[in-house]
Amino acid sequence: MRLVLMEFVTLDGVSQGPGSPSEDTSDGFTRGGWLVPFIDETFVRRTSEWLDLADGLLLGRRTYDAFARDWPRITDPDDPFADRMNSLPKYVVSQTISEGGWQPTTVLQLDGVEELKAREGRELQIHGSARLGSALVRAGLVDVVRLVVAPTVIGAGRRLFEQSAETAGLKLAKYEATPSGLMLLEYETAGVAAVGDYEGVSAFV
Repeated sequence: MRLVLMEFVTLDGVSQGPGSPSEDTSDGFTRGGWLVPFIDETFVRRTSEWLDLADGLLLGRRTYDAFARDWPRITDPDDPFADRMNSLPKYVVSQTISEGGWQPTTVLQLDGVEELKAREGRELQIHGSARLGSALVRAGLVDVVRLVVAPTVIGAGRRLFEQSAETAGLKLAKYEATPSGLMLLEYETAGVAAVGDYEGVSAFV
């Protein structure tokens, strides 16, 4: 399976609490809900298409707990995500739990991700779980990074990619702007980040 990191982020890289002020208030975060004003039909359609590609969800403990609390409560038959989120296999990377109540759930250690990725299938998708996702990008295990970038700067909260000793190169594969101003970006991972010396524009034309 391809390992795909899917994240909602602000222009300043914050991934914490996109859906509600009360979604994730850890570390005193009070600025959640920043994605909601920009949700539109194009966003819903495209993210639903992305979820169609998933054969499983890979989650960190914090995101798993929030999803297990919230998704089973969504029973609207017209909701385009709830049935699939609740029925897809969930794989939780955690050292603090041995089982999960949001079925079907499998708990594994970080070193089990590579074996899971080697199984037959389409996509194993990381939703939320920014710390897990960024660690797996740095480890070279992520194949695709899909970002929904909201046109807002909130100045606080956990960022998707914090400072690290490792670098990661990305190659833009697809992009789209929604009517509300969201940028939908898909990158393929490309090893370490490239660098170079600027020697004038003549070197590039």
